[in-house]
Amino acid sequence: MTVRALACDFGGTLARPGLDPDGETVAAVLRDLNGTWVPRGFAAVFDAVHRRVWEADRATARQTPFAEEIRRAAAACGAVVADPVAATEALFSAVPDAEVDRDAARALRYLHDGGLVCVLACDTQRPRAVRLRTLEAAGIGSCFDAVVLSSTVGVRKPHPQFYDAVVAGAGFPAADILFVGDTLAKDVLGPLAHGLRAVLVAPDGYPSGADEGIVVIRRFADLPAYLAVGDVG
Repeated sequence: MTVRALACDFGGTLARPGLDPDGETVAAVLRDLNGTWVPRGFAAVFDAVHRRVWEADRATARQTPFAEEIRRAAAACGAVVADPVAATEALFSAVPDAEVDRDAARALRYLHDGGLVCVLACDTQRPRAVRLRTLEAAGIGSCFDAVVLSSTVGVRKPHPQFYDAVVAGAGFPAADILFVGDTLAKDVLGPLAHGLRAVLVAPDGYPSGADEGIVVIRRFADLPAYLAVGDVG
């Protein structure tokens, strides 16, 4: 079968993973915003809220908005945050996003220029506008015909609704879409169960315990050469 669309993970696939802000970082950014007041204990409260949210989201494959985490932490310690959504955008604008790998960017541009519809498909706390700025700065913003982020979809991989959104964004049947990512469960097993095809990016080679039928490349930059000769599973 011909691959007609490519769904790409971000951190660990196209880019080196970015930083996740801790409570101290969140508190520091909030203190610089108009309409906010943050008490000294906010950082510890936020870290506790974030930990509980992360555990619950991991169990259900849901994605709680980061603004909701800020709201809960503020309510728990008496902080005043006038606009948690705007605060979230300010926070992730201040915290560096993941750095896109140049070779991966070059490969992506080659594949998109060659006619593949490309969909960014990743779990992230970052707002859409922030991630789009990262893509533009790396010179790959125009490569994506659709952007599917857990922060906007409200579910994380491997939730079936996430892959539904990828298929809808690609505009092709699931069997014509190749999902590429660095996490076996989320970027390979989940897509395969949803009818997509998949390739695992694994710098250390074939992962132990993985099914023998799993297709593995060492880096995203190897994908064009693989697609030229490979039989994608």
